[in-house]
Parts: sequence; structure tokens; C-alpha cells
Amino acid sequence: MRKDANVPDDPADLHLLLQALVDGELDAATALGLERRIAADPALAAEHTRLSAIARAVRGLPPPEVGDGLRARIAAIGGSETPARAAANRAGPERPAAFDWRAMAASVMVTAVLASGGTWWLAGGGAGPDFADAVADAHRRGLLAASPVDVASSDRHTVKPWLDARIGLSPPTVDLSAQGFRLIGGRVEVIDDKPLPALVYRYNEHLITLVALPRQPGAEATSAPADLSAGGLSVVRWSDGAFSYWAVSDAERHVLDEFARRFREAEAKE
Repeated sequence: MRKDANVPDDPADLHLLLQALVDGELDAATALGLERRIAADPALAAEHTRLSAIARAVRGLPPPEVGDGLRARIAAIGGSETPARAAANRAGPERPAAFDWRAMAASVMVTAVLASGGTWWLAGGGAGPDFADAVADAHRRGLLAASPVDVASSDRHTVKPWLDARIGLSPPTVDLSAQGFRLIGGRVEVIDDKPLPALVYRYNEHLITLVALPRQPGAEATSAPADLSAGGLSVVRWSDGAFSYWAVSDAERHVLDEFARRFREAEAKE
């Protein structure tokens, strides 16, 4: 694989550079080098596709009403450096650019609308008949990516706030390490053009992706996980009063059933 001087090898920096590329924040030389790396690396290509889908989904959100006071506070922030910009600067020189407060305002407005009740827009029309296949595909993309998580932590008090801050939505993040299912982090997954929270657990050498879909008001909880396994992956679904849960793994079905049972028991005690 061709190595470009402007593109680092560290997976964390690569992930940040992918975010910067999607946001149009890279200089031409770094962008070209990263695009060469993406073309030669299927895992990076899969992660780039995922981040691009998230960006499109967020841009499609309806804009909220923003008062003059919030605009003034955003404008006063000045030239704060984002993590993605910092990674780009470490990768190579970049032409100075004026701080674009409008871009930051758009990001802040998206977070505000999600956190203030727009979250239920994510539920849309609910899960369609192909949702299980989409969840399985999301799991496969996670396995191919440079990292299967966007936030790497075994601390649920880190993962849950991170998801809340990104999309204003997070399912219960239970600790199952004593039962053999160790939380390794979370990520934002895009399914049916909707950004959704995903938790990732490890069981021995297997990863388990748990996607949470907000349930529409009035929907009844399911009494037991339903088997939706297909394509060499185990997939189970269950729900409570707030979320429908979709768990997928290449582990044997009995392992995923045990995970679902342990998760439901731990959630009931919260």
C-alpha cells in the first residue's frame, strides 16, 4: 500500500481524518493522500461510507428556530480547534482559514433540536421488513472498520453521554462484564437514513452490536427475543417501553440469547 507523508498510520488519527474529509476540512494534499489510502483499504472505505451516511442523515434534519442570543454566543466562540482539525494539522500543513461560525452553528443547532424533543424524528415509520438485514450489514461494516467503535470505553458513564451528545439519544448502557459480555464502546450507526445509537460488547473473540431504535408511543413491548438470524449471523430482537433492540453477532445463537437475557435483567434493575 502506498504511504503518503500527510496521512498517519495511527487508527485514531485516521478516524479523525476521515471525519475531516467528510466535513470538507482537509487541504488538497492531505485529502488526496487519504483518498488514495481509502481506495487501497476496504476497512477505511467502509468507515468512510458510514461517516458519509451519518453526515447526509444529519444534514437532512429539519432546522430548528435559533434566536439572536444563541447566534451571538456561537459567534463569540471564535477559532476553537476541533479534534478533526487537530488531526489534520498533525498530518501536514494546511492553509489558514477564517473561522466559519456558521458551520459550527449548524452543528450546535442539530444537537439542540435532537436534545429538545426532535429525537423522536429518528423513529420515523419504525423498522421496516429489511431492518434486520440492515443491522447485520452495520455489524459487518463495524468488523471491517479500523475500529468497531467511535468512542472506545468500557465505562458506561462515558459511552452513554457520548451518544447523547452526538445524536441526543442513548439506550440503557448496562455493565455485563461479570457475565462475560464486556462493553468496549459505542458508535453512531445509520440505518434507513436515520442516525441510531449502537453499543458494542465483546464475548471472548466475538463482537456483539446492539442497535437501539426508539419505539413509537403506544407500541407494546415484546415478551421475549425474536430470532431473525440469517446470512451466517445471529440476530435477535426485543423491546421495552422506550426502545426496540437489535443484537447481532457471529457468535452462536445461544450466546446471543444469553446476552439478550442478561441485558434485559440488568436493565430491569436500573
